[in-house]
Amino acid sequence: MPIPEDVTGEEIDKDVRQELQSLPKTLAEDVAKNLVMVARLIDEDPEGAYGYSKVALRLASRVAAVREAAGFAAYANQKYSEALAEFRASRRMTGSAELWPVMADCERGLGRPEKALDMAGAPEVHKLDKAGQVEMRLVAAGARRDMGQLDAAIVTLQSPELASNSVQPWTARLRYAYADALLAAGREGEAREWFAKAVEADRDGSTDASDRLAELDGVEFVDAFDDSDDRDESDDHGDLDESDAERVEIVEDDKD
Repeated sequence: MPIPEDVTGEEIDKDVRQELQSLPKTLAEDVAKNLVMVARLIDEDPEGAYGYSKVALRLASRVAAVREAAGFAAYANQKYSEALAEFRASRRMTGSAELWPVMADCERGLGRPEKALDMAGAPEVHKLDKAGQVEMRLVAAGARRDMGQLDAAIVTLQSPELASNSVQPWTARLRYAYADALLAAGREGEAREWFAKAVEADRDGSTDASDRLAELDGVEFVDAFDDSDDRDESDDHGDLDESDAERVEIVEDDKD
């Protein structure tokens, strides 16, 4: 697959670059460039990212960072079985529990929420940092909802991190998930309160909390570019008032 000229491979994380040092220099550069393309495209063009991840995987399947990138690219394309296999491979290579939450979410994607809940109670969770533990809580709550256990999902999300007034990278998503669960349970007033709190914490627009809040408030957005409101261009000055007509005449005189 083509690599844009502005991609050098130097853009990758230093830890990944260090992993690639086990490869011959030219090969390491090619792998690095493909990993950069995965990271660049995964949000806007997941299919494209997946394609580059397969190239990197073909070139260096024994590098943990490559297996992890391939896992996330597959995950972004809802290829959960493939993603889970790649994440497991990466974990075997590194011994890290960092991917545990996303592996559990793959189990959800495969229709196995019970397995995801088992993973939420596994010892590996205690090895996660705070962000990872919050992510695991989100996955567990999602698994509860998959099983129709709304009240249990709400309780699962209730935590010190949810109650905290400080804004962390996970705060908006945690508040959003809580609001969404409350709304699903018919607790609209509480849901509105937590969607508003999610909006306050969502500094980078990672959720659609503001839209959900507006919807609860009955706000409707009108498309300013709606074609139905366009005027017939063939009707030169049809509905102009007197002052508008004078301005049009002045402009047309200037053209002459």
